[in-house]
Order: sequence, then C-alpha cells, then structure tokens
Amino acid sequence: MQQRRIGTISVSAIGLGGMPLSMPPSGKAMPTREQAIATVHAALDAGITFIDTADAYAVTTAEFGHNEELIAAALKGRDDVLVATKGGHTRTPDDGFDLDGSPEYLKRACEGSLRRLGVEAIGLYQLHRPDPKVPIEESVSALADLLDEGKIQLAGVSNFNPDEIRSANKILGGRLASVQNEFSPRFRSSLPELELCDELGIGFLPWSPLGGMGGAAGLGSQHAAFAEIAAERGVSAQQVCLAWELAQSERVIPIPGSSRPETVRSSVEAVHLVLSEEELARLDA
Repeated sequence: MQQRRIGTISVSAIGLGGMPLSMPPSGKAMPTREQAIATVHAALDAGITFIDTADAYAVTTAEFGHNEELIAAALKGRDDVLVATKGGHTRTPDDGFDLDGSPEYLKRACEGSLRRLGVEAIGLYQLHRPDPKVPIEESVSALADLLDEGKIQLAGVSNFNPDEIRSANKILGGRLASVQNEFSPRFRSSLPELELCDELGIGFLPWSPLGGMGGAAGLGSQHAAFAEIAAERGVSAQQVCLAWELAQSERVIPIPGSSRPETVRSSVEAVHLVLSEEELARLDA
C-alpha cells in the first residue's frame, strides 16, 4: 500500500470512511455488526491504516457515538491505525443535526470520543463544521488546547474555506494537520482548498470522494470521461475517480465510505492505477 502523510504520521494513501457502517443511505438496510466489523477487517487486510469516523454518525440521537464504538471494537488489539474523529455536530431530540462549536462543548465531546474509542489520545481530532454562532478563533483555540494537553495527537478541520483554513493554521501555530472537505467529480468547488493544502503541506481528506453514498454507483453514468477511461483501462469508474483524486496532490488521501468488504478491496486497487497526463486532462475538463 502506498503511503502518504497527515502531519507527522504516515498512513495508507486511501483511507476508510466509517459513516456508512452507522448511517446507511436512504432505503438501504443497516449493516449488521458482523458485516460492519468484517468491512473494517477487510480494510486492514488490504493495507488501510487510516479510518475516519465522527461522534455524530448514528441513525438516531439515542445512538450518538455508535460509529466510534463500532470502529473501536473492530480495531481491538491494533495500534497501527490512525483513527480520525470529529466533534461539533450535535443531535437534536427529533434525530436531526445541529452545531455547537463552543470550546466548552468541543472539549466535552473530545472526552466522550476518548472514552468510546478507548484511547488516551485521539490520533486526529477535527472540528466537524464551523458553527456560525461561534467565532472560528474560539473553536480552533479549543483544538489548540487539546493538542497542548496531549488529548489529541493531530488537529484538523472540516468544511472550511481557504480564509478559514489559513486562520485555523495560524491559531494552531502552524500545526493544522488536515482539512476534510467534500471533493469529487460532481463537487469540484473545493479545489481552491485542496490547492491551499498542497501549498501549506496540510493533508486534504476528500469526503464523499465518489459522489456520496447515494451517488457512487452511478458515477460512470453521470461523468462520461470517467466511464470511458475505465472501459479503456479495464477497471471501474470508481477506481478511476480515486486515482484521479490521488493525482491531484501528494497531500490528498481519499476516504471512500463502505459497508461491504468487496467495495473496500476495490477502492484500494486505485493506488495501483497511474493515469497519464492526457487522461488527467480529460477528467479535469
């Protein structure tokens, strides 16, 4: 498995997004616990050493923390995997979502994630999304405190624009390790954030890299160039997509979600697909 770096830590060039294991797409059944753990184990067997989760990944408010606990159970006995989690998204009584980016809440959320993951320090802790009610400086300062206290090894942010990324990195004293933003063939508007991360040496972690849980299967039908190159190469459009993202920058580490072992194995094969300049130009068009 090819390696890339997030901060000071070397991880697999493709990670695993844990969200589908606890929040399946609309109309899809929840994976059984056995299937979910088998999916994580398939990722480990394929060489994946980076897994992304979040405390809010759960179908209902009552199940808050479900994904973190599941990932922890699947990784029991393994200490060679970087687990990234996120705080700042909250759940409402009607099973909806809200935000709380206050330092007080983020520090409590971190303590909850530490407990559910069963670790003394979280590998990568990320602010899930800016809270419009709380200045960015206050939220990111909480991450700086958690770093200084040794509660987290690396700090990251998610769904930040370029100005917010620069501000976060300054507040953290140059210690911003990653930015997790949506990026895929259908959602390319975060290319400026990707390019900034490349410039600053910050890991860029595309979420929904295949177009989202509901769009991954139809990627080839929606983006003709990806389907054409896939047919020419004898691979899937999804593998072409991940290879295209990997080619954007050495800082890019896609985290495709999966709920089945076979899709994890397929995603990992993308690290062996090297696209030509002509193919990349076709995909960029």
